[in-house]
Amino acid sequence: MNFSRQLKAPNRSFFLFGPRATGKSTWLKHSFAERLHFDLLRNDVYFTLTSSPTAFRDRVLAQDPDKTWIIVDEVQRIPALLNDVHSLIESHGYRFALSGSSARKLKRGQVNLLAGRALVKHLFPLTAAEYGDAITLEEALEFGTLPSIITDTETRIEQLEAYVGTYLREEIKEEALTRNVQAFGRFLEVAALMNGQVTNLSNLARDAAVPRTTVSAYFDVLIDTLIGNWLPAWMPRAKVKEAAHPKFYFFDCGVVRGIQKLL
Repeated sequence: MNFSRQLKAPNRSFFLFGPRATGKSTWLKHSFAERLHFDLLRNDVYFTLTSSPTAFRDRVLAQDPDKTWIIVDEVQRIPALLNDVHSLIESHGYRFALSGSSARKLKRGQVNLLAGRALVKHLFPLTAAEYGDAITLEEALEFGTLPSIITDTETRIEQLEAYVGTYLREEIKEEALTRNVQAFGRFLEVAALMNGQVTNLSNLARDAAVPRTTVSAYFDVLIDTLIGNWLPAWMPRAKVKEAAHPKFYFFDCGVVRGIQKLL
């Protein structure tokens, strides 16, 4: 089952950020068919580019900049490539589509996102206009709207459970984003229970049994790995001191219910 996404391809270089499994690679392949494509999730591509610093630049320069786009999927795996991307945009006029599922890895690599030379786009789970009548509203609220959840309804619970486990294992433990994975796991469950509610960091820290400063850092991890975002409290006019607390929203109903263990 193919879904028509509302996101339109820009006419200049851009980053495409989005959580895992939202369909970034599928959208890129559909929008930029038969273009030079570097999929950094493939080990052969990854090790070729890391072992030969000039391989990426040489392959790009073999293309006509007026007739092609260069696609780099999961660019956060090799942040150093962005130095070549910057140079190739400035010196030769190439256009790049660069996808990523973790802004934190780029920040850690001290990458400046090309200093405005590339637009920043985001891809989220499917909207009602995109999935149409493929599922009901009740199913969307219960299991979320990640493309694979909609197309494979028989395994969606297993998929969501694996999604949560993969996030904790790969994004947190393997990338060393936090030293205490167990503490982060407790925080994640409490944060998920507070999804869409007014968030008091002190109360959440007490419930998760971690310091308040650690809770703030953990929320930064969630934002940088594109798992959720803050919705600031509305204020009718500017104030010197913020009186209300913001709300934190996870990016997908099914994923947050998986974290809550309510599937």
